[in-house]
Amino acid sequence: MRRLIHFVREAVANIRLNRTTTIIAVATTAFTLACFGVFLLLYLNLRAVATSLQGDFKVVVYVKDGLPPSGVSELQGLLKADPGVQALVYVSKEQALADFRAQFPDESHLLQGLGENPLPASFIVTLAPSHRSPDSVRRAAERFKSEPGADQVQYSRDWIDNLATVVGYLELAAVGIGTVLSAASVTIIASTIRLTLYARRDEIEIMRLIGATGGFIKIPYLIEGTMLGAMGSAVSLVMLKGGFELFSARLGMPGRFLGIDSGVHFFSGQVAVLIMGAGLLLGFIGSAVSVLDLGRAKP
Repeated sequence: MRRLIHFVREAVANIRLNRTTTIIAVATTAFTLACFGVFLLLYLNLRAVATSLQGDFKVVVYVKDGLPPSGVSELQGLLKADPGVQALVYVSKEQALADFRAQFPDESHLLQGLGENPLPASFIVTLAPSHRSPDSVRRAAERFKSEPGADQVQYSRDWIDNLATVVGYLELAAVGIGTVLSAASVTIIASTIRLTLYARRDEIEIMRLIGATGGFIKIPYLIEGTMLGAMGSAVSLVMLKGGFELFSARLGMPGRFLGIDSGVHFFSGQVAVLIMGAGLLLGFIGSAVSVLDLGRAKP
């Protein structure tokens, strides 16, 4: 325990003695993680919006005109039995006409000269969560259309495909940018530790000559790099939170975005902890790269 306290004190002393390089390393790490955090925030919120939209997604199965009540009941039973169906609502011709007049009051006169009600009856199908991917929706629509009594099947296929494509591209961009920025962060921290090693090269050489092991010499610098990564990740979270609050205030509708109830949200506690962990890991890797050969050769 005493040895660990000694290592931590040495790391803190190194940070205090090298304030300029420490500030540069922390600021660079914070900026790097903040840039990645922006993409992560965008990805997580867009995925939440996509999930919300998929939850409200409906498939409309139109009933053949003139189908007797027994045929409607048979079609309803077949649709209910489908494994991809979570819920089912029947809309009669009369209800469809009433809904049209309520939604488009200025256009209701267009139906007055047609005599008979031209709007078909339909079933509004809500798909199960496991069947809301673009491929699953397409297969479900094909099954519904093949059922006896079904006339047409409509759903926003292009919207689903485009939304899935955008989320996929954003995920790939986040991974690629995160990889590049992580490498940059490791490089910055490694350079900072190397500067510290160079400034204390005589002291390290003396420690080696009096019998200090490589591990005893390396550990304080590993702790220092880890602390730099932790401070950088903490600062990045503060920056992201401030920017997020400013964005929310400018948006003027906290908890909502583009009219979608899922809203725009900041990182959950679990994601924030993961970002802190990423900063710790990057700092440790950066310091480990710098002290890899320490203790075997003169720095």
